[in-house]
Amino acid sequence: MPPDLSPIDHAKYVCARRAADMVETGMRVGLGTGSTAVFLVKRLGERVREEGLRIRAVPTSTRTAELAREEGIEVVSLDAAKWLDLTIDGADEFDPQLALIKGGGGALLQEKIVATASDRMVVIADRGKVVDTLGAFPLPIEVIPFGWQTTRTLVEEMLMSMDVQGRSGKLRTAGEAPFRTDESNYILDFELGRIGAPAHLALALNQIPGVVENGLFVDICDEVIIGYGDGRTEVRARAAAEGGETGSLFADLPD
Repeated sequence: MPPDLSPIDHAKYVCARRAADMVETGMRVGLGTGSTAVFLVKRLGERVREEGLRIRAVPTSTRTAELAREEGIEVVSLDAAKWLDLTIDGADEFDPQLALIKGGGGALLQEKIVATASDRMVVIADRGKVVDTLGAFPLPIEVIPFGWQTTRTLVEEMLMSMDVQGRSGKLRTAGEAPFRTDESNYILDFELGRIGAPAHLALALNQIPGVVENGLFVDICDEVIIGYGDGRTEVRARAAAEGGETGSLFADLPD
């Protein structure tokens, strides 16, 4: 274990290592973005060097791609991989049904594409990401730069009919300039407080002109590995949470 980790970083470290042990030689693996995913990529790099692990990885951001290459992991595009056996990523929040809010790192669009192109999505998160109801973390919405203020107004008006506590959105910035995603889009962060119907809201948001994608990941995550500061990990599966089957909504697409 790296020295001098804080309890939160220790929690991220242990859940990332447990997830990394799920990866087997020959797999096509989606690699997430964020601080917990950094521990994952570094552990996979160790396995590549020390165990001869051979995988093809599809990163969800340029940051993750650069780190994976530095660690000696083979990086390919999603088009080259076509379909993934497993995606491992972090989350900003998740509820008892394993619905997620993602996008705090600004990579929500690629993260959602990669996650839905996988047989299985596993989330790695520290205990602080567990919530009873989504909405404490601001909901990121990726929008095109053209007319972004109009898009924000349309979203705010639509939210009036939704089961949420707030509806104010602000443009994410990087210094004095707007934050830009890997696709050169903007992100609006909405302080909703509480999201009573995540699936309904996710569908409604993507009907608004100017919205590219939103940070609600519903019926996508199959399993969450929760890390604790004392080194323990806990696994929660969607089948157990819902009493149904796990698996991607798009798993029947041809390989």
